[in-house]
Amino acid sequence: MSRLEDLRARIEAREARIGVIGLGYVGLPLAVEFAKAGFPVVGFDLDLRKVERIVAGESYIEDVPAADVSAAVAAGRLRATADFGELARCDVIHVCVPTPLTKTKDPDVSHMARALDDIRKRARSGQLIILGSTTYPGTTHELFVEMLESSGLRVGHDLAVAFAPERIDPGNKRYKVRDVPKVVGGETALCTELASAVFAAIFDRIVPVSSTQSAEMVKLLENTFRAINIGLVNEIALMCDRLGLDVWEVIEAAATKPYGFMKFLPGPGLGGHCIPVDPTYLAWKMKSLNFPARFIELATEINGQMPHHVVDKVASILNGARLAVNGSRILILGVAYKPDVSDVRESPSLDVIRLLGERGGEVVFHDPHVAEVTIGDRVHKSVELSDDRLAGSDVVVILTDHSTIDYQRVTDLAPRLFDTRNATRGIVSGRAKITKL
Repeated sequence: MSRLEDLRARIEAREARIGVIGLGYVGLPLAVEFAKAGFPVVGFDLDLRKVERIVAGESYIEDVPAADVSAAVAAGRLRATADFGELARCDVIHVCVPTPLTKTKDPDVSHMARALDDIRKRARSGQLIILGSTTYPGTTHELFVEMLESSGLRVGHDLAVAFAPERIDPGNKRYKVRDVPKVVGGETALCTELASAVFAAIFDRIVPVSSTQSAEMVKLLENTFRAINIGLVNEIALMCDRLGLDVWEVIEAAATKPYGFMKFLPGPGLGGHCIPVDPTYLAWKMKSLNFPARFIELATEINGQMPHHVVDKVASILNGARLAVNGSRILILGVAYKPDVSDVRESPSLDVIRLLGERGGEVVFHDPHVAEVTIGDRVHKSVELSDDRLAGSDVVVILTDHSTIDYQRVTDLAPRLFDTRNATRGIVSGRAKITKL
């Protein structure tokens, strides 16, 4: 029996040791699910605070119950370490590290390259390496395979390599990890089979595709689709503003059509770990092939201008009260990129706060999920949403519609309110003069 066939047997018996590199919003949920399924799991992260909290049986991810972490740790099925030497003992290694953009909007694969180098140094026959980090088509084949085979091992014979994109939606109460079908593409048919067998233990449905490149493209298509449609609806919002129409009324009415229309909502910009980044990875790759990604570029431009539009609207609201942005007390509600999560990655709220501050606004924020944010060289701390704070602000701006905020109270106390998320729909207007995106 070959080492890879032996790995198949170990996977089926749930004896395969699983390593997860990167214990963030993607890696920790996966590690916990594998441990719950009965596999011995080791999580790897350079952040010692994360390692220490997992060792203590604690969770720092809102979607992962602390009880699940503590139970897995107590059962001896989940460990965490910053010692990457333990990768040599892992049979399956799942890479879940960040893939951000550089300041010049180019893919930053440095985290991925470091993880790969850690794996390469300890690679042995019979291991399965799975990349889950979003990246441009060809990364797994061109980067992972080449580096791994430089160790003398052959992919498809000694090692198995696959790409399986993460599809986690932070804060989604309806679709948990298991509920979302898992797309898997291997370098060979055997690679796909082995990766599919691993994920079948924690996902209800596996969707195999023909190659790692196809799997990479699947993830980029999903989020490019969303980015472009959000760009479209944001442009519609700008059109409605110019025409004096209520964009929210227009969208809700259009959404009654039972076919041919999918509802997307406008907002102050794009945020999160996927939608603002993934289309740029695809556009970057196509640029190297002399193929302009025109839809992506246009949507990126429109979405990127939304924070500026929000700031201009705030200035207009204040101007209507004979106030300038400079010196005005501005209260921001919500800095997380989406409701009911603490994730501020790429959040447009940060751009809005920065831009208002550059105009001289006295800007503070309240977010029930985020204690503080750093913008430039300044740390902003969340303030209490007191009656005095609401009543004493010159304008309140809703940028994230967290469900725990009492928006009726906000409208009753604030003098002026700019609602970019339609959070005040159906609310009886109080003191506030409400302006919507």
